[in-house]
Amino acid sequence: MKITKLHGAGGTVMQQLIKDLILNNIELKSAGSLSLDDLDDSSTIKIFDNEIALTTDSYTVNPIFFKGGDIGRLAVSGTVNDLAVVGAKPLALTLSFILPEGFEYEKLERIVKSINETSKEAEVPIITGDTKVSDSVNDIVINTSGVGIVKKLLKDSNVKEGDAIIISGNIAEHGLAILLEREGFEFETNIKSDVSPLNKMIEEILDLDIHAMKDPTRGGVANALNELAEKSNIGIVIEEDKLPISEEVKGLCEILGLDPLTIANEGKVIIAVNRDDAEECLRRLRKTKYGKNAEIVGYATKEHKGVLLDTGIGKRIIDSPIGDPIPRVC
Repeated sequence: MKITKLHGAGGTVMQQLIKDLILNNIELKSAGSLSLDDLDDSSTIKIFDNEIALTTDSYTVNPIFFKGGDIGRLAVSGTVNDLAVVGAKPLALTLSFILPEGFEYEKLERIVKSINETSKEAEVPIITGDTKVSDSVNDIVINTSGVGIVKKLLKDSNVKEGDAIIISGNIAEHGLAILLEREGFEFETNIKSDVSPLNKMIEEILDLDIHAMKDPTRGGVANALNELAEKSNIGIVIEEDKLPISEEVKGLCEILGLDPLTIANEGKVIIAVNRDDAEECLRRLRKTKYGKNAEIVGYATKEHKGVLLDTGIGKRIIDSPIGDPIPRVC
């Protein structure tokens, strides 16, 4: 058996690799309330009376510059968001580059400036890093790790019966922006990546009765919802007419035969919140820069397991994708 791109695409094939090969061969996996076994967006370390969240990610997006962002903005936003969705306040980032020999100096400078702008926007400093030049990579690879202090621990496994499910804005824009840039489709659209740091937005709602949060990156909303449902041993019902999707995205997905629920996002969060706080959560999100199109899209239930889409004339199962329909988006 050999590793393929499917093993890194965020769907069921990648999950199987992680569980069967990686987790089965690592014995020490816990230092806090969130461990490697939880497979959440970050893990935690207990230090005296506090808990520190830690996460890491590597970015190999193709192309490295795209409408709405670039690999630098992606690297900062992705790591900041992975800390924020477990209820942590991001404190600092690391930054490491692996560069192919011959990479253009001007491109690297443009990426570093983008990293700086995104770090300033999130108010999370970069405090250490590393640079390597290698003839074994074809394009720039960036790794960022992040550390944060837990304000309110949120776990994927904590969705409760009756919780409202909120999506913070229009979905599927990042993956489609990458696809349009990469393949050179001659569609005239305004679709651009949603890549953004969400920590400031999430801070506005953390005092509410929120039970779980997840950013729907690789595998999209479908994969994120299935992870929440499986880990929480609960069912989730999503109302199709409530999903925040722009008409442009709907139209393009129909033309290309893509399901917007499986397409990656880089500036959205899925929230499971006590239904008593759902409207207040929605109100606060809509007052923020990145939450203007937030919607309550469904609810959690004990009546079934897994994720169902209510189309208005019936319900259909939403499965996790096998892989990402648009590879190398993050």
